[in-house]
Amino acid sequence: MFRIAIAACLLASPLMAAETKEESCGYQADVMRAVQQARLDRVKEADVADTIAATNPGWPENYNAAIPQLTQFVYSQKMRHLRKEDLGATLREQCLENWDQIQKMQKDLKN
Repeated sequence: MFRIAIAACLLASPLMAAETKEESCGYQADVMRAVQQARLDRVKEADVADTIAATNPGWPENYNAAIPQLTQFVYSQKMRHLRKEDLGATLREQCLENWDQIQKMQKDLKN
């Protein structure tokens, strides 16, 4: 899951420096929960991004860049696992724990 957290965090960089790690990680968790719910609702994998966009989600638009990566991960999981686990909470926790490392990676990618 750590790899997914880093990929999502790198794809969904904060819009502005004023955005806190709690806000950013919270938005990322919301995206993961939306993808997980789409899977539980049996939305076709190819339709996930459009289905989520149609709900007018409450996160900034740049976080939508993480949807394809998260969709691949979520759709590779067994349904029984998805029914029991809150992947959004796990992603948020990992994002917060690894925030400094993720920020360094983003900075390195920009250079």
